[in-house]
Amino acid sequence: MRDALSIEKMSIEEKIQTMEIIWDDLCKKADSISSPPWHEIVLNGRENRISNCEDVFVDWHSMKKDIENSIS
Repeated sequence: MRDALSIEKMSIEEKIQTMEIIWDDLCKKADSISSPPWHEIVLNGRENRISNCEDVFVDWHSMKKDIENSIS
């Protein structure tokens, strides 16, 4: 197993490849991974804000434009 010191010696490309390997492995086991308890709380809060018209969904195209405008 790699420790923090060997990770620091890895190139960016090696780190990304390692993350991709880990992500692919986790995806194969997705059904056996349960969400943490706080996740349900966050999702319920978001759902409540939508139901109470305190928040709205924004389509990706509009959000992308907003992000681009905020950084330019």
